[in-house]
Amino acid sequence: MSEAFDREKIVDCMFDPVTSSILAELEYGEKQCSFLAKQVSISESEVLERLSYLILHDFVSKSFIDGECLLVANSDKLTSIIEDSDNFDAAISELEKMDSYLN
Repeated sequence: MSEAFDREKIVDCMFDPVTSSILAELEYGEKQCSFLAKQVSISESEVLERLSYLILHDFVSKSFIDGECLLVANSDKLTSIIEDSDNFDAAISELEKMDSYLN
């Protein structure tokens, strides 16, 4: 199966502190973009910008109802990226690197 997305870029998006907070909110189902923007203290356009690569490759779906932007995560697809052993090892490595910078 050929994949048209950069797995490393997906992982980078998922582990970005702000984007991961947005994705955590989406774990519980569909959310309004305005709600997500308030939760992470950024504009709605920045929420969409941060999720743009994930939206482009259907890790997050975007729809509009009555002019309101709604977002929902494809949890199965996101989980499959993390469960891939190479990506999991890379994610752990990145977390260890971030931890070393913080300490």
